[in-house]
Amino acid sequence: QGPQRTLLGSVFFFSSTFFPRSHMQKHLIAALIAGALAAPAFAQNVAIVNGKPIPQARLDSLVTQFKEQAKRMNRPEPSEDEIKRMKEEIVLREIFLQEAEKQGLDKKPEFAKRMEVARESILISELMEHYQKTHPVTDEQARAEYDRIVKLQRDSVAGRQEYKASHILVEKEDEAKAIIAKLKKGEKFDAIAKKQSKDPGSGSKGGDLGWAMPDTYVKEFAEAVQKLKKGELTETPVKTQYGYHVIKMEDIRDAQPPEMPKFEDVKDQVAAQLSRQNLSKYQEDLRAKAKVE
Repeated sequence: QGPQRTLLGSVFFFSSTFFPRSHMQKHLIAALIAGALAAPAFAQNVAIVNGKPIPQARLDSLVTQFKEQAKRMNRPEPSEDEIKRMKEEIVLREIFLQEAEKQGLDKKPEFAKRMEVARESILISELMEHYQKTHPVTDEQARAEYDRIVKLQRDSVAGRQEYKASHILVEKEDEAKAIIAKLKKGEKFDAIAKKQSKDPGSGSKGGDLGWAMPDTYVKEFAEAVQKLKKGELTETPVKTQYGYHVIKMEDIRDAQPPEMPKFEDVKDQVAAQLSRQNLSKYQEDLRAKAKVE
């Protein structure tokens, strides 16, 4: 996706402050309008600006292209309000174009240079879109990619352990030492955690951190956790950037892979990601095959 953004980023340079919208929507609409301007004229018009009709086909083409791009990017289709804004923006563009031509700006050399840059960028965009259209991701390819991701997730935890630890976080070492002394005398860990722990997330739950892999913790905490056996308590406070911790090991088990959504629920997202990867590979292949001196 990175290379694609680099190639396509300069395609569309129209900006508007007339109608607020998201950054992505603004660029999509501006981009598609540029392509829709070449639509053929029909009897029905969007509007007539200074005697010059704007054919309805221009708006229809814009909406169709917007829907196609929205589908490829897994975004919703344009709403009625967005279509109204497209129509008004087409009218504004016609007004601006007529004024620019009236002032003879289209005859200046600078205009010709910018037009050439725009032509190149649009042609590159067409190349990328053509590749994606002629190399669609099949359900079988999406399924294979999904299975690959699932396998990677399982392999990432194979042979590893995860820990169910509880902790009490305080600011000073003396506080932590006093807590350890209380626990050794039989006071309840969860009761002290609820009362004294400075960790808002686990303190209210009696210090429970749930199941986690060691590498999800900061280094000092992770090292201390891995030294404990089930039921053990740290003999001395563990210092981290957050303060001093008293840690209790509740349980240890073989690491469990994260629960994955069903393929049917994520098929479109997987296919879209695979399509972007394929496009990036296509760009890299073109660069590798080109003779650059």
